[in-house]
Parts: sequence; C-alpha cells; structure tokens
Amino acid sequence: MTEAPRPELATLGQLRAAGYLHRATKGELRENLLARLRAGEDAFPGMVGFDDTVLPEVEAALLAGHDLVLLGERGQGKTRLMRTLVGLLDEWSPEVTGCEIHDSPYAPACVRCRGLAAELGEDLPVSWRHRDDRYTEKLATPDTSVGDLIGDVDPVKVAQGRTLGDPETVHYGLVPRANRGVFGLNELPDLAERIQVALFNVLEERDIQVRGYSLRLPLDLFLVATANPEDYTNRGRIITPLKDRFGAEIHTHYLSELTDEVALLRQEAELVAAVDDHLLEVIARFTQNLRESSSVDQRSGVSARFSIAAAEAVAGSALRRAARTGDSEAVARVCDIGVVLPTLLGKVEFEMGEEGRERAVLDHLLRLAIAATFLERLSGLDLSGFTAVFAKGAVVETGELVPAADLLAQLGTVPGLSKVLSRLGYEDAAGRGQVAAAAEFTLEGLHLTRRIEKANVDGRTVYGA
Repeated sequence: MTEAPRPELATLGQLRAAGYLHRATKGELRENLLARLRAGEDAFPGMVGFDDTVLPEVEAALLAGHDLVLLGERGQGKTRLMRTLVGLLDEWSPEVTGCEIHDSPYAPACVRCRGLAAELGEDLPVSWRHRDDRYTEKLATPDTSVGDLIGDVDPVKVAQGRTLGDPETVHYGLVPRANRGVFGLNELPDLAERIQVALFNVLEERDIQVRGYSLRLPLDLFLVATANPEDYTNRGRIITPLKDRFGAEIHTHYLSELTDEVALLRQEAELVAAVDDHLLEVIARFTQNLRESSSVDQRSGVSARFSIAAAEAVAGSALRRAARTGDSEAVARVCDIGVVLPTLLGKVEFEMGEEGRERAVLDHLLRLAIAATFLERLSGLDLSGFTAVFAKGAVVETGELVPAADLLAQLGTVPGLSKVLSRLGYEDAAGRGQVAAAAEFTLEGLHLTRRIEKANVDGRTVYGA
C-alpha cells in the first residue's frame, strides 16, 4: 500500500475548516473494516488459515465495538493477529501537540490540554500521529505493577511544588499513553490478580484511578489480550470479573490444511538457501504429525515456530554443505532434515512416559511425513529406473556433506528422472542442486516404501547397502 503523506494542517481551526471529523477509536476500526469488507480487500493481511474460523469472529467483535481476548495454545498466531488490527486505523490521526496521552483536538481530556484549548481556542496546535505509533504492546509478567499499566505519582513533579491531589503530578502508565489507539496485552493470566483488578475501570468506565484519587480521564482505546488455555490452571488465570468485562473471547487454532502450513512457511521463514515445496510439505506434515501424536504433550501444543525454525535450519544445513563442498548453489535435501532434528527437541514437550525416547519419536514421525509426501507427489510414476540401479548391486552414498555432483555421478543416467522433476514442480528449469534434491527424495521414498535398502555408515546414508 502507498503511504499517504503527513497532513499539513497545524491548528484546530485549520482542522475544522478542512472538514475533518473526529471519530472514536472503535468507530474508526468499525468504519475502516466495513470499507475493506465492501471492497473485497483483505482486512487482516498475513493471517493464514483463519478465513472461515477465527477472522469472522474477530470481524463481528470489531463491528460490535467489543474489546476481546484471543485464547489459544502457543504459536497459533495470536500476537500476529493482534498486531494486524492497527492496520484498520486511519493512516494519520491529529492530536494536541505535546500531549502525553495523545488527546484529540476536538475533545481534550487531560488537564493540560483542556487548559490549552480554553486559552488558545482555534489556535490550539495540532500534530499528526501515524497509525503504527498508535499500537502499544505489553508482555504481562508477574512483576508488572499498577504503575506500569495505569500510572503513579511522579515524585519529581511533587518536589517542584505541586500537591498530591493535583492530576498533573501523575506519571501516566502504558494504558493511558495508548489513548486513541490499540493496546495489546500478551499473556494476560501472567498478571497478578490484584493487577488485573486495575483494568476494571479501563474496560468498563473508561477512566483510571491513581494513588487513592480518581482521574475522570475518559480513555478512547481498543484493548485486546492474549492467553493460553493452560494458563487458567497452571501459571495463573483471568479473574472472572475481568473476563466479564471483555466483550468477546475468541479461540484460535493450529492450521488444519497442509497448503496453509506450507504458505505460512513461505511467508514467515527466512530461508538462506533454496528449500523446495516438497521439502516444505515434509516439514508441514512432520509438524502436523507431532500435533496428533500421543507421545507429545498436546496441552502444550506444537508452535508454528517449530516448523518455521525447522525450515530455516534445513536451509542453513544446505548453505553449510555448499560452503564446505564448493557446490555452486545451496539447495536443501532430505538428509538436511534429519541433521537439524536435535536442534528442534527443545521446542516440543513430550509426555512423561517418553523420557529418553524423544529423538526416536521425532525420527519416526519424520519418516511418516516423508513417506506420505512421497506417495502424494510421486504415486503412479514408473520408478523402476531408480530401483534398477540397485538391482545390479550398485550403492549410492549421500549425506549432509556429499555434494550434488557426487550424488548424481553415483546414480548415473536414470530413466524416469525427468518425470520426477516434473511432478516436483521443476519442469525444465532444474539446476544440478534441484536434480540432486529430487533424486535423494525419491531414494528415501523408495526406501520407506520398502523397495530399496538403506544403511547409515559413519554418519552417511548408503542406499542399496
């Protein structure tokens, strides 16, 4: 999207003359969301797999003007979704120049701005704030204080001669400073219960209380929080009165479609080498297998960060091979997935009975993922040209440091290889690295479907042994 230039209007009088209309934050979100829906535009760019489940509920909550809680296991895109909401705000918004809580020039709320408005009238100075600056995010931690969120008395201002009852002695916390914007609170149950109580007035009466006196400060903000279901019983909980004040509780989920999982990997993973679609499918299936396995603690879940880290690590392994062997291009192969498995163990929580078998569980589920992708991609092809190589007693040795040229030289000319390349989406544009990746994927698939033998010797894989 093309960014609009910052408006040049500099006073309240110029705003009025230009016909600018003030809107509350929730009204702004509602109207901009409606405009996108009517135009058929994507209201939540970058969100994958939620089109028919989560996003309709979020849209309904925004149109209703409800603050909301996103509830789901780790790595389901809750924070990403929370951050996309700022894209529904106006690109530029006017505020009283120098205001700590970004008051609207049309309806100043703090004592300072009300005084300025009464003194200057139409000459009240106006600044412009970009929507990216109207998003505030806080990770809730047990040591978060009321002062962090709401505010506290500033001893410096008291020392300057102001009295404790003077509202201008308050140093505002994150919530008031998010006025006229979106405030995101990550891991809400981690807040101590007494701190959660401090949010009551913010969500219901829209005012704040500091150190025993109430500031009638009408806040204009949209509040969204995230939580994990397990947090309700283990690390903490959202207290019932606070849950009641949120307008909507929306449950997120892991991606159910393989195509969505692959699309997410393409979107989020920063790949330093070529990782072709069939390998991303293997990683996606591997992740789904983990989410369905009885050996894995499903209460903890398997985050999308697992598959993203796996794809990035596989690319890193391919780049290492190219650097060590002199390959002209870095292309990931099946062998790279097994190499990076130990680096991923810390991202998965296993059931108690699987202690000591974690690597074996991962190896088994990876084999299932490779076999399923092989059958999906290459079923029906005549692969006798590959098996014929081994029928004559030949062996093919591969591994993380075997260059593509050596692998292809061992195979020689294989009838049917071009059809394999076509099925994997290479067509006629495959380089030597892609051909080696396709050949190794085929060999591994043939082994897993019990058509050729395989042995691991000194860290290398030998097919036909």
